[in-house]
Amino acid sequence: MQAYGVDLLDRVSDTGPAGWSLLLVAPFIGSFLGLIVRRLPDGLPIAWSRSVCEKCGMRLKMRDLVPVLSWLAQNGRCRYCGQPCGWFYPGIELAAVAIALIAILVDDGGGVWLDCLLGWWLLALGWIDLRRWLLPDVLTLPLVLTGLAAAAAFDPGQLTQRALGAALGYSILLAVAVLYRRLRGREGLGRGDAKLLAASGAWVGAAALPQVILVAAVSALAAAACLRLAGVRLGAQSALPFGPFLALATWVLWLPVPIDLAS
Repeated sequence: MQAYGVDLLDRVSDTGPAGWSLLLVAPFIGSFLGLIVRRLPDGLPIAWSRSVCEKCGMRLKMRDLVPVLSWLAQNGRCRYCGQPCGWFYPGIELAAVAIALIAILVDDGGGVWLDCLLGWWLLALGWIDLRRWLLPDVLTLPLVLTGLAAAAAFDPGQLTQRALGAALGYSILLAVAVLYRRLRGREGLGRGDAKLLAASGAWVGAAALPQVILVAAVSALAAAACLRLAGVRLGAQSALPFGPFLALATWVLWLPVPIDLAS
């Protein structure tokens, strides 16, 4: 069996220019997603605003904005004030690259780009929810429409299943949220979670929704267990945002069956 790194290079080569283009653009997409995660919840401009150091307010130049490489070259510090920049931007940039690599490994042709589109979109949503307990309508609702549009364009026979999935996804979690609030007297799930599950249904179809919920729930329980092992105390009133786990489950179930790299 070949070494894993060689297999990966072979897979990228097999996809042709599209694979290399994805890997080239992925960290820049990740940097843009970082702006969305930081600015969108506060209503700040994204596309037409200059990047500045969050510590000293100094405007950053092009040499300061090369994904990952600028952060490494500056030892994770601002070039102008010397304050630590944190791991957020290199983290989300590398996550975007990881999504591209996984898509290349398990898919081929034009499907790789669609895998990445969904993966990057869900990455932004999950990260926003993790930071702010918020799933903005400006991201969830277009994701529903994009899933239905993708079905209409590439798999028209699945459009009815996808539309039914969107309707059921929203209805199921909305009903759970209402029931939880009545039984416990507090919010358990927000409407943003219901809209995200609607988007999930629009991409993976109604039949896959039980699997999405199961994978998301198991992932959330695993995360809670890891937090307990790390010494974080979780009580009856503790909560975790459910959006990141829904996002992860949706992308995992969207991806095709992995290709045998040893063949």
